[in-house]
Amino acid sequence: MNFKYMRIQGREDSYVTEYPKGVFSLCWNLIRDNMLDEDEKALFISIDEWFKVYLPEPEPCINHEKVITFFKCEGTEEMRAKLEPAIALLDKYQKPYDVVYTNFVGTIVYEDDWQVAVRVEDGRMI
Repeated sequence: MNFKYMRIQGREDSYVTEYPKGVFSLCWNLIRDNMLDEDEKALFISIDEWFKVYLPEPEPCINHEKVITFFKCEGTEEMRAKLEPAIALLDKYQKPYDVVYTNFVGTIVYEDDWQVAVRVEDGRMI
C-alpha cells in the first residue's frame, strides 16, 4: 500500500495543539530536560539547522497556529534519512514515539514539495 504522508510523533501532547508532539519537539524536550550530552546536543542542533535551511518552515507554524506537519512520502527520502540520528536519540533515551503513515490528514493549510501542515482543533485534525 502506498501512503501520501508520514509523521513521527510522540505520545505526549503539545500544549499548543493538544495533538502529539512531533519529532523536533521531542528532541528539544530532551535538551530542555538535560538528557543529552554535549555531542548529542550538537548533533540534534545540526539536524535542526539543516532542516531550517532546506525545508521551509510553514507560515502557520511560525505564527504558532494550531497546526501539525506531515512529510510527504514521495520524494522525501533524504529528509527522512537526515532524521535517523534524531530518532536514535529518542530510542536511546526511551522517549516513545510512533511513525504514522496516512492518506488522510484533514484540512491542509500549507503545502510545499516536502510537507503539509494541517489544522488541529481539540487535539484532532479537522
